[in-house]
Amino acid sequence: MTVSSREHLGSVAVLGLGRTGEAAARYLASLVPSRVDSVTLFGGAASAPGERTRALEDLGVAVTCGTDEVTGSYDLAVASPGIPDTSDFFLSAAACSAEVVGEPELAWRESPERWVAVTGTNGKTTTTSLATHLLQGGGLTAESVGNIGLPPIEAIAGRPADGWFVAELSSFQLATTRLFHPRVAVLLNVTPDHLEWHHTMEAYAAAKERAFANMGAGDLAVISADDDWCRAAAERAEARGLRVCGLSVEREVEGPCAAFLRGSTLVVRLDGVEHELTQTSDLQIFGAHNAENALAASVVALELGVAPDDVRRGLASFSPIEHRIEPAGEVGGVRFVNDSKATNTDSVEKALTAFDKGSIVVLLGGHDKGTDLTSLASAVRERCRVAVCFGEAGERIARALEGESSALEVVRAPHLREAFSAALAAARPGETVLLSPACSSFDEFNNMAERGRLFKDLVRDLAAEGE
Repeated sequence: MTVSSREHLGSVAVLGLGRTGEAAARYLASLVPSRVDSVTLFGGAASAPGERTRALEDLGVAVTCGTDEVTGSYDLAVASPGIPDTSDFFLSAAACSAEVVGEPELAWRESPERWVAVTGTNGKTTTTSLATHLLQGGGLTAESVGNIGLPPIEAIAGRPADGWFVAELSSFQLATTRLFHPRVAVLLNVTPDHLEWHHTMEAYAAAKERAFANMGAGDLAVISADDDWCRAAAERAEARGLRVCGLSVEREVEGPCAAFLRGSTLVVRLDGVEHELTQTSDLQIFGAHNAENALAASVVALELGVAPDDVRRGLASFSPIEHRIEPAGEVGGVRFVNDSKATNTDSVEKALTAFDKGSIVVLLGGHDKGTDLTSLASAVRERCRVAVCFGEAGERIARALEGESSALEVVRAPHLREAFSAALAAARPGETVLLSPACSSFDEFNNMAERGRLFKDLVRDLAAEGE
């Protein structure tokens, strides 16, 4: 059932004082008194009053800081991403609210037409950005929203009548959806991540799969055929009668809807009609995983009516996303690449395939998620000449890399600055220094973007010294 935008929402609680919570509170406050009776924001235990809370209060929002206990009685609660549904904060909201949803669910209910959902452990940002780029290049109005930066609820007011939302959605955001129904949904991969939040791989995969929960026969589910979790999701979607487009960079996929590599050519088949698009060498984004991202984005564009020639032009003109295998410069014959967005091991393993074996000096480390390092260690030993391990997780990663005899040189450094200096000392002309940490950034930085910007600043300073 689609909830009408005219529905009266009653009294609403908002959980979290980050950008998402603030955007939701501001939007809901704009609906008082016509469709909302009151808005109460609970900032969480770490929140404190300040300029932002005063601005919300000026809009009529009641703000409570410094506690994870939601009190009162509400018709609806809106939870920010990153508040686990098993946490005391979330459970206290559920106890005194008729329903708890996430911000993307609220945004969809308020503006339910023309949504594309993109999820997966890795590749979401590139695929979302590229799909938006292809839609815009094909003459459609489209905007990237969600985990990529702009909360959908913040974009609703200025959304044109024919505009598409291409939403990058995390497992956190999808876990709190109930009626969310995109026209096209993409599941790129499911590999271990955020298990401290979801507790089990089964729960994590189920959250991702919620992207397809309300889709029907006229919609399109684009699902990787290259990992077991995705194949199982595809089987369940097909059993429900959904159109499923199998996505692979490992083999040619059969069936009326498929996207794959034929040699080095990107091929998309939709309802039996096949389109040969472009060569992987024509892309400005590198590696097999980026070929997969390009295929997924191409499926979205073709499904929504973009002409194949426009897709080809868009694929060739798309530039790398900041912090995702982003070229950061070349100094003294050494290439520097910023992949700070690689916050899990699978993402790093895929990034390493974009460069020649034995030519990589990789920087690994940061906040330790406690992830198993067996597969990462094998990939690093196979493809890298030097690994510089830094930060909170540095020692554990270094020990994992040294666990077997190999030609890999392992270097330890306390922080990113020292790790950069160590990598520079080890690198040879013709090699690549790759920041691809396999960890989140919170031991040293506020976020992965801050970490990536420091890396690029260090490269710029190095280049300036040589001028």
